[in-house]
Amino acid sequence: MTPPVKPSISLDMLNQLDIRVGTILSVTDVPDSDKLVQMRVRFGDHERTIVAGIKKERADPREIEGRQALFVVNLEPRKMRGILSEGMLLDIGYADGITPVLAVPEKPVPDGTRAG
Repeated sequence: MTPPVKPSISLDMLNQLDIRVGTILSVTDVPDSDKLVQMRVRFGDHERTIVAGIKKERADPREIEGRQALFVVNLEPRKMRGILSEGMLLDIGYADGITPVLAVPEKPVPDGTRAG
């Protein structure tokens, strides 16, 4: 069953999200966590650390190294297991209880390219 659509938001609210393409340079385990990994992601002129709960979603989380994906880059930084996460990986399926997949551009684009 398809979940219901969330309440409407204004275009201004949508435009407040900064979603960009980044290349995942590395994926490492977060110590003492059964689901978190630490990614180093390149966004064109800079790199960021992003912590994501994807360890149980793949047999080898490192298989996404070198791949481009979409990230929210203007969330307030948040410490997770002592590591400062500077954004959020967008994936498809988690909220619906299915094994998530990356939200990716259909072909390579420059790192830092904005979605929307």
